[in-house]
Amino acid sequence: MKGNLLIVHGGGPTAVINSSLYGVIKEGQNHPEIGAVYGAQGGTGGILSGNFYDFSKMQPKTLELLKQTPASVIGTSRTPLESSDYKAMIEVFKQNAIKYVLFNGGNGSMDTCGKLYQAALKEGITVIGIPKTVDNDLSITDHCPGFGSAARYIAQTVAEISEDVHSLPIHVSIVESMGRNTGWITAAAALAKSEKAYGPDMICLPEVAFNEEKFLSEVESIYKKNGCVVIVASEGLKNEDGSTIIKPIFQIGRSIYFGNVGEHLAELVVKKLGIKARSEKPGIAGRSSILNQSPVDRYEAILAGAAACKASVEGKTGIMIGFERLSTNPYKIKTREIPIEQVMLHEKEMPKEFIAENGYGVTCDFLDWCRPLIGGPLLQFARLDG
Repeated sequence: MKGNLLIVHGGGPTAVINSSLYGVIKEGQNHPEIGAVYGAQGGTGGILSGNFYDFSKMQPKTLELLKQTPASVIGTSRTPLESSDYKAMIEVFKQNAIKYVLFNGGNGSMDTCGKLYQAALKEGITVIGIPKTVDNDLSITDHCPGFGSAARYIAQTVAEISEDVHSLPIHVSIVESMGRNTGWITAAAALAKSEKAYGPDMICLPEVAFNEEKFLSEVESIYKKNGCVVIVASEGLKNEDGSTIIKPIFQIGRSIYFGNVGEHLAELVVKKLGIKARSEKPGIAGRSSILNQSPVDRYEAILAGAAACKASVEGKTGIMIGFERLSTNPYKIKTREIPIEQVMLHEKEMPKEFIAENGYGVTCDFLDWCRPLIGGPLLQFARLDG
């Protein structure tokens, strides 16, 4: 029986969320079971209002541009939902002959996807999740589309900042990275360092309880040795009791704006050590940079979208598409189907084997795991010969 397909974006966008959309649309063209492919404009709010875009209107040239377009071309949302909203969505699906629903998002979105799956169970509507998060904190899957590009951005940015700081070694530079409660993006900054490139001297992760005295001692030691220090710190740094080191600016449920951790750490260095310090906060540039889009990330985002589309017409439902790593060198993955219940609001932290013993760096195991995801080497910089 023929039916229409609807794709929905949820939560924060990435550099490759539109690539997953591209994968869905292209795969959909191979299946006569699919009538129209729609996009909910504005996330779940777009479902409830029936505000859909018909991708048959999109010109082939525009379709190809999706792969290099940051953020979400159809819009996304973090709309809080009531239980009655799921019933309302089912009615909208019926009114628009929608038989296949694909939900592209992170932790909160997979929770929504799971609840929608439960609501649609007896309605003959398939519901499948497509992973998306720069934070890389979805469980079970080896990694998430969006992370590879964010990892490349932070590594390249920190490499450039490190060159600047070492050319005028007079201060401490603190780069605050995104990542919410996990340190995957922060840790990726370690890829900046090589035999011929400077990189971060310290990496501060939320998985390691923050100790002010230990932090300042480490900063002072490195500064005395090098005359400068480059630190990458997660926005979600926590105290021993699990509270954030500074109070969030805004928080309602899972929606949270962390305080300025970088500024706080810089102020500590200035006031407690008497060393010049400044903070940098790339913010959403880290998730929207197309210039630093990882080609591996883009390819895998397309793959995930296509796999979700194919699974839906095969009648599969209540799953999220994930990745299983077959080998790291050479790098090889395959898609897998993960029961949505195993993903809903299950946050994946960095494992201990990826974190350096002193708590201020990462291990070789992490570097080996992460390096293929950024899609090739970073820019090389000159050094004086002779």
